[in-house]
Amino acid sequence: MRVMAFDYGTKRIGIAVTDPMQMIATGLETVHPNLIVEYLKKYLQTEQVETFVVGEPKQMDNTPSQSAIHVRGFVNMLKRTFPEIPVEMLDERFTSKMASAAILAGGVKKAGRRDKALVDTVSAVILLQSWMEGRAFNR
Repeated sequence: MRVMAFDYGTKRIGIAVTDPMQMIATGLETVHPNLIVEYLKKYLQTEQVETFVVGEPKQMDNTPSQSAIHVRGFVNMLKRTFPEIPVEMLDERFTSKMASAAILAGGVKKAGRRDKALVDTVSAVILLQSWMEGRAFNR
């Protein structure tokens, strides 16, 4: 079964997913928050997901950031709508900066680097990769 990660934003949600063996994280898509439930219901008709991982926004002093209230609402919606799939939170500090650096290192042209949807999707991939690495480390 797969694991799905979300980089939540009020304008876009970056989504990443593992392969069925949970070895590789791949960017899936960026979806508007109003369309996420419909998107997930359709996705879950063809794919099995065992866990949702959601980026937890924190400030440098480890306190919740201003967007944390929106993320909590998103997590509550996931738990209500898909109660059979556990939700795990993971510190998402620096994922956007890491995503921007990865996109730059990948040789994406300047116009592509301004694509916030791409940054959100790559952020979700980094989040999911971090989750998988942490899980492997704790085994």
